[in-house]
Amino acid sequence: MDEVLRLRGITKRFPGVLANDRVDLGLLRGEIHAVLGENGAGKSTLMKIVAGMLEPDEGRIELDGRPVRFSSPRDAIAAGIGMVYQHFMLIPVFTVAENVVLGAEPGRGLRFDRREAEREVRELAERYHMEVDPAARVADLSVGLQQRVEILKTFYRKARILILDEPTAALTPQEARELFQVMRNLAGQGISILFISHKLDEVLEVADRITVMRHGRTVATLRPAETSEQELANLMVGRAVQLTSVRPPVERGPAVLEVADLTVQREDGRPAVQGVGFAIHAGEVFGIAGVEGNGQAELVEAIAGLRPAAAGRIRFLGRDVTAWDARRRALAGIAYVPEDRVGTGLVMGFTLAENLALKRYFLPPLARRGWIDRRALWSEAKGRLEAYDVRPPEPGLAARALSGGNQQKVILARELGSDPELLVAYQPTRGLDVGAIEFVHGQILRLRGEGKAILLVSLELDEVLELSDTVAVMHRGRLAAVFPAGEADRERVGLYMTGGRERAQEEEGAGR
Repeated sequence: MDEVLRLRGITKRFPGVLANDRVDLGLLRGEIHAVLGENGAGKSTLMKIVAGMLEPDEGRIELDGRPVRFSSPRDAIAAGIGMVYQHFMLIPVFTVAENVVLGAEPGRGLRFDRREAEREVRELAERYHMEVDPAARVADLSVGLQQRVEILKTFYRKARILILDEPTAALTPQEARELFQVMRNLAGQGISILFISHKLDEVLEVADRITVMRHGRTVATLRPAETSEQELANLMVGRAVQLTSVRPPVERGPAVLEVADLTVQREDGRPAVQGVGFAIHAGEVFGIAGVEGNGQAELVEAIAGLRPAAAGRIRFLGRDVTAWDARRRALAGIAYVPEDRVGTGLVMGFTLAENLALKRYFLPPLARRGWIDRRALWSEAKGRLEAYDVRPPEPGLAARALSGGNQQKVILARELGSDPELLVAYQPTRGLDVGAIEFVHGQILRLRGEGKAILLVSLELDEVLELSDTVAVMHRGRLAAVFPAGEADRERVGLYMTGGRERAQEEEGAGR
């Protein structure tokens, strides 16, 4: 196999940060090459350099043994390099064909030849064994099929090197397997693939080689047969990492949260949550799995008091809190870790001390006679930052100065520091690296061990299965299934996530 891409001594600096430090990496023709690393390890910066979004300060890129220089993504595309981002760049109201050919439409003059576009996209999909209807509207496609459209966009522009950024982040297990088959088919046809992922089991399953980055440098390049999940995690973090969370037996207590026949509306008035009911007990992690956009966001916002309930009841510690606002619920003992730590969880321009006090700044000991006690604010913040291992533990530092993992620790320090009875955690590890995930999981299980109730809503199915005592599946605003932890497995839950309820029930019946 010959080398199609070679990075030599790639260095990239930002103010105060050495993102890439003399990085070397090679990609062979028809190879699937994974790049692993913690947040801030430099992998995304490196991929942006390959894709032409950034220029290196030092070092060089070689294609087929010849030096090249990219000053824009257009240059990289012209050289045969395409990148598919984690958040797709598709126009939902357009068809598959319209999205694929956008910017390079077939036709004469201003006339768009729709039939020719659909023919070309159909041939492209058949050539690379990616089944998708060129005439289908993108908004009607599953996440997995939308990803195929993004890949087809790169091949329509003659890509021979494909970069995938966290390609399975929003996929069900079935969709992930289909993607791996697509990747293998592409590699078999000579397409070279670089992909960023944090799912170690998937990397070991599909990659031909794995490069691990830490602190801007490549620390190892290994073949799957030569390594393990544990070794890869240790290389990423630079220390021994506990990959699996131990969930010791806990005696379940009385119901802490009771949701009955809950209906919640979207902004446009359409129902997002329809007739949902469940209970979470003291010492229980109640996990909800599901594909994004099936009502999870509206459900957690209704429970946290950020969105009104259109119908139904929410009871907390035996009290009806349906009409309570978010502040009253927080003071009563409901902690909330939102999905978006930047837009919702923290005020980026505030100091860490101010962010930690957001929900309690008007209460003693942080306030005296209506005035904030800055000394008390600072002292409490310092203690919490150290207790939750926030780095650096500086109360006066702006939240925007921290990494994603440390920002999440600040949110946990604020929400858990008040000793809540219920934690509502929505995507608590989204975008975090192995070390930060280990910390967040540890905090959730610590609360469970202290007899608290936890509602965990996550798109990471493995996270839900690993931490939960009860596993529910949300589909189209309803709970499609609820399992005790011992009866929930990836295949069974994955079927319900994609709406295959009847299919799942048929398979369960056949297995009896």
